[in-house]
Amino acid sequence: MKNDLESFCFELICAIVSYGKGSKVLQIAKKCGLSGGTVIHAKGTANGAFANFLGLTDIRREIVLMVSDKKMTRSVLESLDKKLDFKKPNHGIAFTTAVSKVIGSVGCKSTEKEEGGEEAMHCAITVVVEKGNAEKVIDAATEAGSRGGTVINGRGSGIHETSKLFFMEIEPEKEIVIILSEKKDVETIISSISEKLDIEEPGKGIIFVQEVSKVYGLV
Repeated sequence: MKNDLESFCFELICAIVSYGKGSKVLQIAKKCGLSGGTVIHAKGTANGAFANFLGLTDIRREIVLMVSDKKMTRSVLESLDKKLDFKKPNHGIAFTTAVSKVIGSVGCKSTEKEEGGEEAMHCAITVVVEKGNAEKVIDAATEAGSRGGTVINGRGSGIHETSKLFFMEIEPEKEIVIILSEKKDVETIISSISEKLDIEEPGKGIIFVQEVSKVYGLV
């Protein structure tokens, strides 16, 4: 079955790179025509022999979010891969997800759908939990076959302030975990996380899944 979200004109480019590389990602993207993006500080984590190979060891990371039309997306990803060499250990990961509508971006005017689109083979699993539970999420996901993830601290500068990720308000005491997985493993990973952290209980957390259009750096 074709992925309907793949028919939209725009995509969100997410690049997870070593701390300090976010500016370089933006520079490369701007040379391809993008107007800019957002850099978020995070922490990468992975267990076992895949840790170094995936470039997701327990060190500081930067997540760069950029919105682009599909034609420019391919150019940006190819340029990032060429300059940063994602296939090498610790060089990062880049992937894209479909965007249904863009408001407030000078470079993204149209919101009409395109015809066609390929079936997604990977998904991005995002888990929002109480501060201190991110490692439990990673452990539960790893038990279900995940090779690692990225942890973001959703903190504001004051108790009444919030951060935003994917259009969601995140309270300062929350942690966000992003796990990239093959589509066939998603349900197993979600079930493991939900069971270990009682996600379905009120106030325990939220899990949502986005189909990923393209992936660089994940083997």
